[in-house]
Amino acid sequence: MMPVRFTLLRRSLSILAPVAMLAACQPDAKKPPAKVPEVGFVIVRPTTVPLVVTLAGRTTASQSAEVRPQVTGIVRRRFFTEGSIVRQGQTLYQIDPSLYQAASDQAQANLSSALANAEAAQAKADRFKPLAEIEAVAKQDYTDAKAQARQAQAAVAQSRAALATAHINLHFTNVPAPISGRIGRSLFTEGALVSAAQVDPLATIQRLDPIYVDMQQPTADLLALRQNLAKGGTIPTKADVRLILEDGSAYPQSGTVEFTEVVVNESTGTVTLRARFPNPQGLLLPGMFVRAEFAQSAATQAFLVPQQAVSRNAKGETSVLIVSADNKAVARPVVTKATQGAYWVVTSGLKAGDKVITEGLLSAKDGKAVKPVPAGSPMKIADPKRGN
Repeated sequence: MMPVRFTLLRRSLSILAPVAMLAACQPDAKKPPAKVPEVGFVIVRPTTVPLVVTLAGRTTASQSAEVRPQVTGIVRRRFFTEGSIVRQGQTLYQIDPSLYQAASDQAQANLSSALANAEAAQAKADRFKPLAEIEAVAKQDYTDAKAQARQAQAAVAQSRAALATAHINLHFTNVPAPISGRIGRSLFTEGALVSAAQVDPLATIQRLDPIYVDMQQPTADLLALRQNLAKGGTIPTKADVRLILEDGSAYPQSGTVEFTEVVVNESTGTVTLRARFPNPQGLLLPGMFVRAEFAQSAATQAFLVPQQAVSRNAKGETSVLIVSADNKAVARPVVTKATQGAYWVVTSGLKAGDKVITEGLLSAKDGKAVKPVPAGSPMKIADPKRGN
């Protein structure tokens, strides 16, 4: 019995083996073929793109002057309202003029006396001249008379100078505004004793329209800018400067860069740039912290690439996926300088006509086939449950 069962079993296995091998060779009906993902792309072209920088800065008055007394005395009156706008030459304070008026009157009297003496001395010299010629008087007497006349004229000149000084001191009892602008608080009140040698000013005037913004730029950035300009591909620009205020709002007026310092701040390693802004409403006050945005240069062969197309690895290196000639996604390293709106400014790594993938990036893999369509076209996305 055993040999017969063994023989039947062996025959059954020999019949089932080809069937099993045939079934193994047939494709799995449940697993569909892999589908090529669709991706959207944009064709990039080189263009001239301003390279915008953002620098921190502080506002400073375009003019600032301290109001100081030129003479010593008691402040009698103040003629301005603190915080108001004053005009150049406007009288701000009056110092008691009594002593200076008396000094002026005395100088005037001294001048009158000197004029009288000079007139008498000159008349005496004139009388001695013909007498000396006929030797009616000694020539030495005539010489002495002429010398006395000249001394009298010198005394007149001295008296005139003293009178002028007295008039100036009397004029200084009215303290004027040295510049036009907004005046701050008064540090001295009526009745205070002031002098020309005092340390504190009476008040300070600042001109706020226009106003300056002093910005600090690292020397490394400035050096890189100059090297790029020297190499070519980047050109200098003179663009308007925009301000972002402390609360994040934009200042409505634009300014212009006036100059760049030629000295580096050793403690911070920065160079100061100064911009000039109109300030008709007085919104900007000295000492405010602001951020300035402007274009120092423009890249002449740059590409504007949508930001979503640029990826960055752990090392900070940036790259994009482009569509190759055989419709494959290829990773391309690029150099990005800055952003402009919704775009990255790419200065290296791309060439004209490249198809940069901007849509379907999650399904596109480096070196894998893709089905490219222009960005913005309706894209058929495969259902991950059904596979089609």
